[in-house]
Amino acid sequence: MDSKPQGLTEQQLKWFASLRANLERETGKTLEQWVEIVRRECTETRPKARAEWLKATYGLGQNRAASIFAVAYPQSGGWDDAAGLRAALWTDPGSTTILEAVEGALADFPELVTGQRKGYTAWSRKAQFAALKPVKGGQALLGLAVTPDASPSLANPKKEGWSERLKAKRLLASPAEVDKELVALLKAAWGRS
Repeated sequence: MDSKPQGLTEQQLKWFASLRANLERETGKTLEQWVEIVRRECTETRPKARAEWLKATYGLGQNRAASIFAVAYPQSGGWDDAAGLRAALWTDPGSTTILEAVEGALADFPELVTGQRKGYTAWSRKAQFAALKPVKGGQALLGLAVTPDASPSLANPKKEGWSERLKAKRLLASPAEVDKELVALLKAAWGRS
C-alpha cells in the first residue's frame, strides 16, 4: 500500500517515510495491519473523530493516525487530493483573491513547494516558510517564518494550526495588501527555509 503525499518538500517526505518505517518497530504492527484494524473496527466517519478513536483505543498520535487513515480511506480528501482540499477551503471570493495575490507574489521564488492542507495553503522550500488561511469577512491570515519584530504589521500567532516555524502573522483584508513590504517579508521568510 502506498500513498505519497503531494506538495511536500524532500525533508517532509523523508519525515513521513521515517514515520511509516518506524510504525511497526514502535507499535508492533505494520501499516497494512493498522489499515485492516481501522477498516474493521472504527465506526467513525469524520477524520477528527477517527483520529480521536485511534488515540483512545490504541494510543496512537495524530501523525501516525493521519498516515494510517490516508491509506485506509484515500478517497476522503487527504494529502493526495490537493485540488479537492483547496476547493473546499477557499470558497469565499474575497479570501480567494488574497490567496491568488499571494500566489502571484511567490510565483518567481526558486524551489517553491506549494502544499495544500485541510485548513490552509502552505509554501515551503526546504521547510515551510509561509501559510495562508481564509478567515471570515473575505479576509485571510498569513503566517510567516520571521519574528513579529520584522515589521510593525506583524503579530504573534496563537494556535493557528500551521507549522511552529511560522512565528508571525498578519491579517490581510484585500489583495492590495500584498504589496512591496509584504513581498519583502515573504522573501525574508523564504530565505530562512
